[in-house]
Amino acid sequence: MSSARHLATLARPLLSTPARITSRSIRPASPILALSKRSYAQTPVTPPPVPQVPATDAAPTVKEGTKKKGGFGRFRTRFARGVLFVVVAGAGTFIYFTQKDLYPGTQLDQDPKKKTVVVLGNGWGATSFLKQLDNEEYNVVVISPRNYFLFSPLLPSVTVGTLEARSIIQPTRFITRHKKRKVAVYEAEATDVDPINKTVTIEDNSELTASSSKVTIPYDYLVYAVGAENQTFGIKGVKEYACFLKELKDADRIRRKLLDCIETAAFAGQTEEEIERLMHMVVVGGGPTGVEYAGELHDFLIDDLRKWYPEIADKLRITLIEALPNVLPAFSKQLIQYTESTFKENKIDVLTRTMVKDVREKSVVVQDANKEIKEIPYGLLVWATGNTSREITRNLMAKLPEHQTQRRGLVVDGHMRLAGAPEIFALGDCTATSYAPTAQAASQQGTYLARTFAKMAQAEKLKEQLAEMREKAPGDDVERTVKRLNKALDLPPFHYSHQGSLAYIGSEKAIADLPFFNGNFASGGVATYLFWRSAYVSTLYSARNRTLVILDWMKVKIFGRDVSRE
Repeated sequence: MSSARHLATLARPLLSTPARITSRSIRPASPILALSKRSYAQTPVTPPPVPQVPATDAAPTVKEGTKKKGGFGRFRTRFARGVLFVVVAGAGTFIYFTQKDLYPGTQLDQDPKKKTVVVLGNGWGATSFLKQLDNEEYNVVVISPRNYFLFSPLLPSVTVGTLEARSIIQPTRFITRHKKRKVAVYEAEATDVDPINKTVTIEDNSELTASSSKVTIPYDYLVYAVGAENQTFGIKGVKEYACFLKELKDADRIRRKLLDCIETAAFAGQTEEEIERLMHMVVVGGGPTGVEYAGELHDFLIDDLRKWYPEIADKLRITLIEALPNVLPAFSKQLIQYTESTFKENKIDVLTRTMVKDVREKSVVVQDANKEIKEIPYGLLVWATGNTSREITRNLMAKLPEHQTQRRGLVVDGHMRLAGAPEIFALGDCTATSYAPTAQAASQQGTYLARTFAKMAQAEKLKEQLAEMREKAPGDDVERTVKRLNKALDLPPFHYSHQGSLAYIGSEKAIADLPFFNGNFASGGVATYLFWRSAYVSTLYSARNRTLVILDWMKVKIFGRDVSRE
């Protein structure tokens, strides 16, 4: 009892009186307790050992919120980056070259001390020559009745609106403006060439003429590339009623007349006989030009005419007339059979061994293989039978009767020099050579001639150096210069390298006859059609033409051909 009372007395002051408790006011109740607390405070706490993981087995650190990409994800990222790089690089390259062509640099003025080279024409041969020529050592003058180069292989596509006319032409000044030295370009027609006095007479035959419309220009060298005109074989009525397909104006005329026939056939109250005549399109000539036009005409019927003229579309007929036993004589027999079978599927009538005897306003008179005379009514007649010499070419041949003995064209040697006039170089369709007068041959001739002129300029420089060296003293330098001069004067003859033949036959099919090792590779179909397009696009002379042609193809694919008539 007394013990309990004593404990209560000791606890009463602590409970009743509030006091500030500090660390000093706390005393251990026992020395042993104090010692244990002091020992616990001074003894460091050692964490349990962590097991070591080998470096090879360590897992990669992955940040929170990220996810590791799989193989397909990495491929997709790399592919996207590659596509982006190609697009950016392609766009940059395209912009660079287009702007480079658009802004030519400064040109040198013509030098009276340099020799003058006059170029007649701006077709395949002349344009190829101009593009490849280094004219730093020459004063160049270009004369042509048109101021542009025409990419003739795509001309049939213009007749039905697959391509626009300006997409396949290139201004001549666009080519000459990028040469080192200034080039004089005159839109005029050459009326006379004097090989004795070495002059060319030209005349401005445009609708707007000034006081000076006829002038004579001297030359040191003349590049004669006036081409040829359409061959009519003296058949009456061809020039009056038929449409040629050689120049840009011919394609525009065919397009207008084709739509005129269709609109007239759709006119109210027209008789069935007249409708059938107007909707009958006749093509004379089974070469590449005639075949390609027939193919383009068939595409126009299938893709557009049936949509916009359903009442008369089925009345359209296409007939191809060829005097030889088959069409496309320059192609292999396999491709000829393929073309004829394709035309048969497309309901294009092919009349081989058939000769035209007379052309009238609404009909053509022919003689078939059985010697029978027939009269075929037509609405549109397209004449694509071949070439003949121009009047200026015949006049030039008449001035050199001893050397110019070929009726079909000018006689030239292996270096393209005109027989009887070595200062004149002739190339293209105006010449009479052993190979076909094609755009491919003329283009190669122009490139060869540009290299020849480069060697001639080099030889002239070496002659001047040699004359100066001989005045001083003969030596080893003179011998080396003589060797270089002989090498420059050693001009190799022209050699034609056939790169193959292409032709479009309609229904998105084309044929190709390509050289392959010692033989030929013949192909036809849709894949060849894609090759035909890519080959022609790559052959176009500028990025501008390539872009316009591709855009025209895209427009036709999306919107169809334009059937409006101007």
